[in-house]
Amino acid sequence: MWVAVGLLVLLLIAIGFGVTQVASLKNEVNETRLLNEQLQLTNDQLSLANEYEAINSEFLKYEDQAVQLANDTILAKYTAAKNKVEQLLKELNTEKSKSKKRISELQDEISTLRGLLRHYIAQIDSLNKENAALRNENAEIKSRNLDLSSKVQEVSKKNEALSERMTLAEKLNVTGVTLTPLKKNGKSEKNITKAYQLMVTFTIPQNNSTPVGTKTIYMRITNPEGTLLGNAGNFPFEGSSIPCTAKKVIEYSGDEMSGVKIYWDVTTTLTPGDYTVELFADNYRLTSRHFQFKK
Repeated sequence: MWVAVGLLVLLLIAIGFGVTQVASLKNEVNETRLLNEQLQLTNDQLSLANEYEAINSEFLKYEDQAVQLANDTILAKYTAAKNKVEQLLKELNTEKSKSKKRISELQDEISTLRGLLRHYIAQIDSLNKENAALRNENAEIKSRNLDLSSKVQEVSKKNEALSERMTLAEKLNVTGVTLTPLKKNGKSEKNITKAYQLMVTFTIPQNNSTPVGTKTIYMRITNPEGTLLGNAGNFPFEGSSIPCTAKKVIEYSGDEMSGVKIYWDVTTTLTPGDYTVELFADNYRLTSRHFQFKK
């Protein structure tokens, strides 16, 4: 009898332990199921968030064309749906437990957003097609304008070249330039170091294109050391004021003037070597010549 009682007690204990284990397993199963549901909802949320980013990125590609639809209600609808999606995503990110209802709302709003995007792109494409003819016409007009502009520039360049040639034709010319050292009696001096005067002689050829009238010829003589000889004041040249050695005023009638002379009285020691003579008039450099002298 005591044996039977002991067996009964052991059986009851075993049954109680089994019931406890079963209850524990049920709890674990429920917790696992709930965890799986939350993970699935979180995954759905991330997937929807990625889809939203893709839709919005696609919308932003057409953002520069939004001005074409500034008065269209689709932009207001898209902005409202976009704000709703962002609000739902923000709320879901702060919730510890995900709600199927909230995820479903997010899914609906994103579907709305996707539909609005398709509508928006369709309208943009329609406008682009309507404007294609105008763009082609504008391109044709621009092409004709470019061709006309090119012809105008070509004519302008020809006119500039002609004007430059005419201006150069008006330039006073000089030929036969010489530099001669002189003695005190006016005769030629071979030894440059003994010169009393320096005389520059030249000819102005006939030129019917050069305006007649009073002309001032400015002369510059530079010694072998590169120093300007003399100081007869300054004259304007190419926007600057430069000094000259001497100057001479002539009356030019358009006919040839030969034997024109400009003198400079030597006031410093002259050395053998290369001397440069430059003549200027009417803001032109008429000539530049080099002359070699020995002792």
